[in-house]
Amino acid sequence: QVLSLPIVVIVHGNQDNNAKATVLWDNAFSEIDRVPFVVAERVPWEKMCDTLNLKFMAEVQTTKGLLKEHYFFLAQKIFNDHSASFEDFQSRSVSWAQFNKEILPGRGFTFWQWFDGVLDLTKRCLKSYWSDRLIIGFISKQYVCKLLSTEPDGTFLLRFSDSEIGGVTIAHVIRGKDGSSQVENIQPFSAKDLSIRSLGDRIRDLGQLRNLYPNTPKDQAFGSHYNSEWGEQ
Repeated sequence: QVLSLPIVVIVHGNQDNNAKATVLWDNAFSEIDRVPFVVAERVPWEKMCDTLNLKFMAEVQTTKGLLKEHYFFLAQKIFNDHSASFEDFQSRSVSWAQFNKEILPGRGFTFWQWFDGVLDLTKRCLKSYWSDRLIIGFISKQYVCKLLSTEPDGTFLLRFSDSEIGGVTIAHVIRGKDGSSQVENIQPFSAKDLSIRSLGDRIRDLGQLRNLYPNTPKDQAFGSHYNSEWGEQ
């Protein structure tokens, strides 16, 4: 006899997300010589980072993986802790419940449901943008405000929505004549939205967007992603 790779039988499509979480956790964290079906309930956060990175690169089919600052944001989200340092998180362990049982504070979904939504959106609509490093993606709204508040009018960046599963939003700074600044977040775009009109063309449409953070003119950053045929109609 031989142990197979993990299999989960589902009876409805709405169980697909949980099934994928179970398979991912089993594949990543089970021991070779384990008792069948026994998997650790908690794993080192560092190991989880490696798993999320491998999963992201494989699903999106990109060579551009997650960066240190991405892991920091993901740790803040899964542990619901905004006061710890990057090094603090490295010594922690994360549980199955934190990964895919507990609902994120103020949301209606788990960490894995949110991350899987990001995977699906990036795979379907944002692969080239991600691979060109045009999307920061994994960054909090609060940190975006800190980054953009001192930037010139029209500076923007792209982040994955915290409030919706599978959404990407554009944060941009509006600077008043008195020098005051305000950071606004545009309503998130879903895969359905981006299948109707691409992210590049939407960015071209929005006149208030001028420079991709920190200081790249938007046409220079996104020009290769514009749909020329659309513009000629």
